[in-house]
Amino acid sequence: MGIKSYIGRRAKPSKGSSENIKVSDYMSTNLVTFTPDQSVLDVMNTLIKKKISGGPVVNEKYELVGIISEGDCMKQISNSRYYNQPMENIKVEQHMVTEVETIDGDMNVFDAADRFLNSRRRRFPIVKDGKLVGLISQKDVLKAALELKGHSWK
Repeated sequence: MGIKSYIGRRAKPSKGSSENIKVSDYMSTNLVTFTPDQSVLDVMNTLIKKKISGGPVVNEKYELVGIISEGDCMKQISNSRYYNQPMENIKVEQHMVTEVETIDGDMNVFDAADRFLNSRRRRFPIVKDGKLVGLISQKDVLKAALELKGHSWK
């Protein structure tokens, strides 16, 4: 007697199924970016005005060179007060994070959710051919999950 498999034939994922949902489908492409020579004070104003918590830092070729966040700005506020330094002269390049973890736009959005959980990051830039093309945040992944709930979750 042969061994029978009790796993039925699996249908190929249909277009729009959760297996086909890519980061590029949900990433933001209209980005607020900063430059290394911008002042941290300018960044703080932009973060508050745009109601964002951070953003990518790009050079003149739109290549990703870092990330600056509210937390980076908070450190500068603390240092400025402690050392009695004027903040107008402090540049982004002095406080941005330069070791930036990026993800691929073709990555499944649920794999991106795992990356968020494992890395404790709030956002991931997406780079293609050396240029910044998008950014995905935790909120973008939540939006994707809510949209998919109506199609595939019970």
